[in-house]
Amino acid sequence: MRRSTVFSTAVVAVALTALSGCKDAPSGAAAPAAPAATSAAPVAGAFDPEAALAQAEKTPYAASVKVVTEAAGQEISTMTGRSNLGTRFTGRTEVRSASAIPAAQAVWMETVTTTDANYVRNRTQSGSWVKMPRAEGANEADYAGYAKLLLATGPAARKGMEDQAGTPAYHLTGHLGIDQVASVDPRTHRSMKAKGVTGFDIDQWIDSQGRTRRFEQRMDVRGVPAANKATFGEFGPLETFAAPAGS
Repeated sequence: MRRSTVFSTAVVAVALTALSGCKDAPSGAAAPAAPAATSAAPVAGAFDPEAALAQAEKTPYAASVKVVTEAAGQEISTMTGRSNLGTRFTGRTEVRSASAIPAAQAVWMETVTTTDANYVRNRTQSGSWVKMPRAEGANEADYAGYAKLLLATGPAARKGMEDQAGTPAYHLTGHLGIDQVASVDPRTHRSMKAKGVTGFDIDQWIDSQGRTRRFEQRMDVRGVPAANKATFGEFGPLETFAAPAGS
């Protein structure tokens, strides 16, 4: 019964559009090393996050994304894909459940979102593409919007510069109430509010161009802790996503 509850929670989390540091306190002879760790020189390429986000609004881009969904500390599914961000959403994604999920509950879904339609196929069943009308906002999450909401919560949101896979990034953190995200992530807002979620703990890392490099969203869904952990990369100019062959 517990496994079913966890999986049901994860299926809800997969619908999110998608996709911490710790400090040691040395003592004794090692104590002098602590100030060096906490008072290090500024990370090369330091920038103001608000200026970076303003730049992002001017330059839409394509990116690859990977989102790992967890429930009760267990990896449930992985979403991979490539999408246009910072503009009207189009892209292609694939969601597959983790190998630990029972075969009867396994998920393998592909989605292609074009400028005028959504194409979905369930690879665990027939594998045929099904065309559906595109609902505006249904698949879109405004990551720059999330960052602005975090900045608006106050100075505590600014954790400062950190390295993310060799790229200087600004770390933002905070808690957002469920209704705060309605304007930047409408699908998540509707889905999670219906499940009784009241808010999210969020960590987000943006680069000097305002692009999200990493995004972690944690919540409690019907008593089960759940999380989406997203990473973004392979940035480039906007791309065209056409209807899949055979659709």
